[in-house]
Amino acid sequence: MVKKINRDKPEKPTKAVKPVVAGKAKSADKKAATAKPAKANPTHKRDLVDRPAKSTTGKPAHKSAASPKTKVAQAADEKTSVAVPGDEKLQKVLARAGIGSRREMERAIEAGQVKVNDKIAKLGDRVMPQDKIFVNGQRVVLRSELTRRRVILYNKPEGEICSRSDPEGRPTVYDHLPPLKGERWISVGRLDFNTSGLLLFTNDGELANKLMHPSSVIDREYLVRIQGEVTDDMRTNLLKGVALDDGVARFTDIVDGAGEGKNRWFYCVVMEGRNREVRRLWESQGVKVSRLKRVRYANIFIPSHVRVGQWTDLTEREIQDLCMTAGFDSSTYTRMMEPTRDEAAQRERHDKKLRAASAAPRRPKVPVRKRPPIVE
Repeated sequence: MVKKINRDKPEKPTKAVKPVVAGKAKSADKKAATAKPAKANPTHKRDLVDRPAKSTTGKPAHKSAASPKTKVAQAADEKTSVAVPGDEKLQKVLARAGIGSRREMERAIEAGQVKVNDKIAKLGDRVMPQDKIFVNGQRVVLRSELTRRRVILYNKPEGEICSRSDPEGRPTVYDHLPPLKGERWISVGRLDFNTSGLLLFTNDGELANKLMHPSSVIDREYLVRIQGEVTDDMRTNLLKGVALDDGVARFTDIVDGAGEGKNRWFYCVVMEGRNREVRRLWESQGVKVSRLKRVRYANIFIPSHVRVGQWTDLTEREIQDLCMTAGFDSSTYTRMMEPTRDEAAQRERHDKKLRAASAAPRRPKVPVRKRPPIVE
């Protein structure tokens, strides 16, 4: 039987029990039986005399003074029973709750959209588990029970923005994602309006922040079509580094794709997620990018059965590999919970639906026409 550990309540320290060695218990009993009665010790008599007598009501007349060891043990028990989780940064707590990434929460705090205990929060505030937090007037429920981390892959088409809403009324990527109860999808990076391909979403703000942070050094691979002639000197410059407006940027790898002449395809890899970085790098060499598609993020590729505008859940193994690639310790932030039977069945149905839609249409079987026998 496995003992379940509740991480919310600290466990009281247990005293070590001295093990009993097999075969020595009987010998100890024999020694105790054959032992001669000990002589009366005068100090033992004095202890009996000094011991407080019980009153007629059955209660001790006064409490005996506790030994120093007992006091130390009682103090340790009180500390472990009273210990509570410490305060944390407000933006970190909101990101873990799935409200948004840390950067988004920092901007919301600076804009005065976050309140803690009916007071407008400031950047740098720390909160406790019992504090009441509101974002845009809505209460944020900080759940302490096990949560299920989800990461989905969305094959973004061209003509969609990565914002939740657009004043111009353009379609957003969030319109095609599955709904969440009490949580929000957080995009791991962004893609331009005219860029298509792989886009990851998660309900874990800490994981999203770790995947987007430059210190994680995660490679992103793009398939790009270039209009113009690409020379070897251009490739060398792009691999060594080019000075852009926001600093030096470069490709870590460039591989030829299909096409010939002035319309050629290339696979290129970058290690950062700057705004329009791939386009600006190629445009710095005097060529134009006509098509751009992200095909890989870390160890995640677009499955062949996921068409443009469709999404699919990553498996638990893929999520673990993604966390390992980013150096993300999942046990430090979010405790994992295995998907329920209904969730696993729903995921399987969705995956079958995607595979059936991407499969080639079956041709109806035409019955074989029998030839009439030849009469001679």
